[in-house]
Amino acid sequence: MRWMRAAGRGLLVVMVVLTGYAASGVTPAGRVPDGGRGPMTLATAGDLTGYLGRVLDGWNRARPDERVTLVELPDSADETRSQMITDLRSGAGRFDVLNIDVAWTSEFAAAGWIAPVDRERFPLGSFLPPVVDTATYDGRLYAVPYVTNAGMLFYRKDVLDRAGERPPRTWAELERQARTLAPAHGLDGYAGQFLPYEGLTVNAAEAVYSAGGTILGDEGERVTVDSAAARAGIGFLARGVRDGWIPREALAYTEEESRQAFQDGGLLFLRNWPYAWAGASGTGSRVAGRFGAVPLPGPHGPGTSVLGGSNLAVSSHARHPESARDLIAYLTSERVQRRVLTEGALPPVRAALYGDPALVRRFPYLPALRSSVLAAAPRPKSPHYEQVSLAVQAVLHDAMAQRQAPEAAVGRLAGELAAIARRR
Repeated sequence: MRWMRAAGRGLLVVMVVLTGYAASGVTPAGRVPDGGRGPMTLATAGDLTGYLGRVLDGWNRARPDERVTLVELPDSADETRSQMITDLRSGAGRFDVLNIDVAWTSEFAAAGWIAPVDRERFPLGSFLPPVVDTATYDGRLYAVPYVTNAGMLFYRKDVLDRAGERPPRTWAELERQARTLAPAHGLDGYAGQFLPYEGLTVNAAEAVYSAGGTILGDEGERVTVDSAAARAGIGFLARGVRDGWIPREALAYTEEESRQAFQDGGLLFLRNWPYAWAGASGTGSRVAGRFGAVPLPGPHGPGTSVLGGSNLAVSSHARHPESARDLIAYLTSERVQRRVLTEGALPPVRAALYGDPALVRRFPYLPALRSSVLAAAPRPKSPHYEQVSLAVQAVLHDAMAQRQAPEAAVGRLAGELAAIARRR
């Protein structure tokens, strides 16, 4: 997903191999009693802005005996996850702290790869409430939220203003404006991330959640997708392609292709993460100064976004777990969280920052993003999340491509998810 590749480029913090030690079984060879304190490795999936390195410089100056070495894993979220899992399964202990996609927390916790953390050690009450749920599994806290994200509806303000219309708050309003206003101005109506990949899972979950449904319950043990709400959500997206207000080329869009289509002036509406604001406002954008962003619509009012972002977790094989937990507290402090936004352009988890007047002037979408996050929900929790996501992608893409009716698609998805749940 884009928030993992671009937004998440400053995110995933997987700690790099410190030279000079080898692993033996569960505990790295040569480890000596040290109270759990000492050097660490911290890694990220491509910190293109360089902000994280600057943040860690401050830690390293203050704590030279607990120095953090930053190593960046591949830009692809799938490759990052694969490299993490390879190391965690081996027990080599190369990674001390993991900054994991919020969707991976359940999988990593169920496998025993990350250690539970003490709720009392972190100021969770100062975080936006929904983000904390992404860091829990089976009633325990296994990570600490680091950055968050939520889907938003970008819209052409100039087009709606000329028509005397407001941004849509319901699916019916979105559909009507996409069918009528868009072609009248030479635009396509609506697009999201509809290529079969993680972004499509997010778009599917948002449609189902917005209609009042769910996909899984009980940490992935119970399948709940076979519902009228799921049929309504998937039907809404499939109908958009069938009736033409979602262009068929959007079936091949990821975050970047959809952002570019909007930025080039080709779309009336776009579902994307907040990172798209910067590109649409920048030099070369055909819509700079002519667009806005609001929470996603739903059937009868504001809808439900899926939470994005990443969580910081301590590896079960961390060499210096006390230092690792202190590092997580440092990275989630309000001072560093401010830098996460201002230098990394990533949505912070600290609630107070969303009402800071200076930050709102610089990032005008913050109030709408706060509303989106507060109404958002995690992706389906499952120890087999990768298989769950693949099943959702395949089924929704078939429905949107008109290869299967929404009703049949939901029944098929329920059967596939039930088979995955039995693997537990």
